[in-house]
Amino acid sequence: MAEDEEDKEYRWETGYEKTWEAIKEDDHGMLEISVADIIHKAKRKRQLERKEGSRLGMMRHLYVILDCSESMTNQDLKPTRFLCALKLLEDFIDEFFYQNPISQLGIIITRNKRAEKITDLTGNSKKPLKDLRNLQQTSFTGEPSLQNSLDIALKTLKMLPSHSSKEILLIMGSLTTCDPGDIGETIQTLKTEGVRCSVIGLAAELNICKVMALNTGGDHGVVLDDKHFKEKLTAHVDPPPAATRLDAALVKMGFPHHALHASTTELSVAVCMCHADKLEENSRFTNPGYLCPQCLSKHCELPVECRACGLTLVSAPHLARSYHYLFPIKHFKEEQYEGVPSSCYACQKFFVETDRKIYVCEKCKQIFCMDCEIFIHESLHTCPGCATNPEIMFKSINNSKNPL
Repeated sequence: MAEDEEDKEYRWETGYEKTWEAIKEDDHGMLEISVADIIHKAKRKRQLERKEGSRLGMMRHLYVILDCSESMTNQDLKPTRFLCALKLLEDFIDEFFYQNPISQLGIIITRNKRAEKITDLTGNSKKPLKDLRNLQQTSFTGEPSLQNSLDIALKTLKMLPSHSSKEILLIMGSLTTCDPGDIGETIQTLKTEGVRCSVIGLAAELNICKVMALNTGGDHGVVLDDKHFKEKLTAHVDPPPAATRLDAALVKMGFPHHALHASTTELSVAVCMCHADKLEENSRFTNPGYLCPQCLSKHCELPVECRACGLTLVSAPHLARSYHYLFPIKHFKEEQYEGVPSSCYACQKFFVETDRKIYVCEKCKQIFCMDCEIFIHESLHTCPGCATNPEIMFKSINNSKNPL
């Protein structure tokens, strides 16, 4: 009986990793090797969670729901929860559009038992960033309404085509929500429409938020501090695995040419569709822009959806930046460093005794250090060894010509 009682743990202990047990001193009494190994495992964990060959939703439509209730004035995140969230959201939006140039993002705020859409779905980062900065002087009153926020997002997301990835990211600071009806029905509608809902809690775990995330295939977590908050947001930059009901379809896109290269002078000084409703701006007639190949409407920046004919307008670099999600780099093979004199192929750093692990690309057989391996998979998305090997590059080009 005594042995059985020792094996049992409290519920709050079962999910806790006892990292202190993995810290051991080396021959010189130092802890650097053990600490480096813990950091390495934490960085690799997120990479290995995604299975190779999983189908990703490249054309994403994401609504960010931001809690603006009275609870966001708490100072457990400095200077306040809201200002901390605002700053991290600005960085998140910049990175989101850089990594997902053909995706769209909108912003919804909720306070005083109501919800308000402040930014429609847009493919340009300037509009949501401007609207976020304008929220610094907003008032924080009452409770949030989760159901009203979800209903506003659903009105737009349910009208989107089935080949697009529909997502909602909720940043919740309150421990309560005031809803006008049965929120269980709303969660079921989200599941039926294939909308993936994720939640980042700033205070504690809410059961209704966890149930919503589980039913819709999203993620749910509670932040510990501002750095953990940033990590939670960064995890939503990469596209999630696509829903099983996602249909394969051809998406019609336009690749517009610059207005200054137009054959007619009148088109280059035409009214820009982006500022057609702001007649007081005289600069709209002289600004360079891009002409829609379908209706010749002028737009200031790309990517954008043509306001005249609805055609998605992108440039070749935007499409190329999304290409690596179709053919992600395979995980490098992790091997034990045996002390053989060698260097990292990317940064040319010579391996020493403290480098316990090395990583080998199975295609080009080149060796990389831990930092370069993480940088290649998270930012570069191209193996330097494979990119400098003509035979491997020739095979990759031939494989990319096959229809998707």
